[in-house]
Amino acid sequence: MAQNKSQIAIDVTLDDNKVPEKLNWTAKDGGINNAATKAMMLSVWDHTAKESLRIDLWTKDMPLDEMKIFFHQTLSAMADTFYRATNDEKMTDTMKDFCDYFAEKLDLKKKS
Repeated sequence: MAQNKSQIAIDVTLDDNKVPEKLNWTAKDGGINNAATKAMMLSVWDHTAKESLRIDLWTKDMPLDEMKIFFHQTLSAMADTFYRATNDEKMTDTMKDFCDYFAEKLDLKKKS
């Protein structure tokens, strides 16, 4: 039986000092083809060493205010993913409380 495979590609254009100038990514199964982005975080689990390996990249023109929003949204998404993976409501609620605190301290909450 043939296995289905999917590929995600990340292209990084560096300046002379090896600082990212451009980031583009492709995930054809998701309908993404060479889309530009200004920041990315990728974590993978090394089950042999029992540790996470990370790649965190952002372009030198990534605005600071957008970086703060990116982090807040990433932390919030991690809380949701943690719940789906573990069904641990108590810790998920704690993580979401931290996300609210993070947004408050960085003044990211929408004013109503």
